[in-house]
Amino acid sequence: MQLPPPRGPLSAWLNDRLTGIDDRVGSIDVGAPGRPFADDDLQLALWVTYELQYRGFDNVDPDRQWDPGIIAFRTQLEHSWIDWLEADCRVHPSDQPVAEQLRAVIDADDGPRLAPYLRRHATKEQFRQFVLNRSVYQLKEADPHSFAIPRLDGAAKAALVEIEADEYGGGRLERMHSELFRTTMRWLELDDSYGYYVSAVPAVTLAVSNVMSLFAVHRRWTGALIGHLAALEMTSTLPNRQYAAGAARLGASAEQARYFTEHVEADAVHEQIAAHDLCGSYVQQHPDALGDVLFGARCSLALDNLFAEHLLTEWKAPTRHLRRPVTAAG
Repeated sequence: MQLPPPRGPLSAWLNDRLTGIDDRVGSIDVGAPGRPFADDDLQLALWVTYELQYRGFDNVDPDRQWDPGIIAFRTQLEHSWIDWLEADCRVHPSDQPVAEQLRAVIDADDGPRLAPYLRRHATKEQFRQFVLNRSVYQLKEADPHSFAIPRLDGAAKAALVEIEADEYGGGRLERMHSELFRTTMRWLELDDSYGYYVSAVPAVTLAVSNVMSLFAVHRRWTGALIGHLAALEMTSTLPNRQYAAGAARLGASAEQARYFTEHVEADAVHEQIAAHDLCGSYVQQHPDALGDVLFGARCSLALDNLFAEHLLTEWKAPTRHLRRPVTAAG
């Protein structure tokens, strides 16, 4: 994957540092944007720094992963990001069981109705835009949450491994969820290369991915990371059933819609494992982490809502929400 073009002074500074154009580049004032989830420059810079922990970039020295200057820069970027998340998503725990508190957080959420729109009304081009944006995360689905595996013990570790094993297709390439998503992308004539559309998507799409990576790369946020996963699993079945119906309405075959139907079946089981065996066991071992588990779940819902609101707003009053024209694959 190539480094995406910069979107402002932050990502430009980072690109110069990563490519060695000027190793003497000094510090840069990150500032404190009021809506960091919508700041293209900040979210792209965060995404690039996090991607160094995954697959990296062509023509970027792998040792840049641990460049002290880049780590310090990422820490500055994270300050305003975390401050906003804490102010908007922090949940006060109760004495109820963990699974019940997670369910209460989910039931209290009343986000935009993106899934019903895609099921009944979306054009094929709109469905294509939805899948294109989702590809930024779905082509590395499960990777951020897998960072938690070595940090867990006992029943919590076993539960996470069970969920992640399904995400990775039980060791079978053709059943990996990222590969199923590639099939859906090819139906829509999209390029299924990893990271291909990063330079095309808006800040909020990068933010959806970045909140997972924030929790993944910091051991301090392990509770938030598994809470985030629990919210994904507990809110997946119905939307994916609707996505599958929308894809079928637009002409997708069973195989082309299989990514969505697979999640209808798998996540009905994962919901219970994530809420009880994963989060419940973890909080039993680490009682002080309950607040972070609920915080991670709320962050998942909040960012997904902002993403849904962005797409629905664009479709109702179209402006160019992609940062560059996107042509069909090939």
